[in-house]
Amino acid sequence: MRRDERDESGQLMVMILGYVVLALLVATVVVGISAVYLEHKRLLSLADGASLAAADSYTLGEVATQGGSPSAVLNPARIRNVAADFVARSPASQRFSDLAVTGATGTPDGSTAVVVLSAAVHPPVVNFLIPDGIRIEATSIARSRLTR
Repeated sequence: MRRDERDESGQLMVMILGYVVLALLVATVVVGISAVYLEHKRLLSLADGASLAAADSYTLGEVATQGGSPSAVLNPARIRNVAADFVARSPASQRFSDLAVTGATGTPDGSTAVVVLSAAVHPPVVNFLIPDGIRIEATSIARSRLTR
């Protein structure tokens, strides 16, 4: 019986080592996913500010009827310019790499400003596996409305 006990010595160490490696892999994935999620939230916050600034760049539309109220009219090119200027002036833009205002930025109906920002995120630990980073996008919508 003593011979069987000697043959199995060290097997527990291999199993423990395997579990430690598995736990480290899971921790690495969780840290990477969390980093991407947090960077997306920061990019979304920047997009929110840019869309609010773009929505405030309206011009007054013509009043069609006597006694009607004027409306806020947005220009797609002006929205892109205001959003790009806001992003360039914001200190938060320094934290992102390859930050860009995408071509989807504009207005679908003339009163809603849509700003789409794109950036690359470099998650910790696994950055050497993805040297270009992970591309993320954030879309924010703001509406101009004139009230009394």
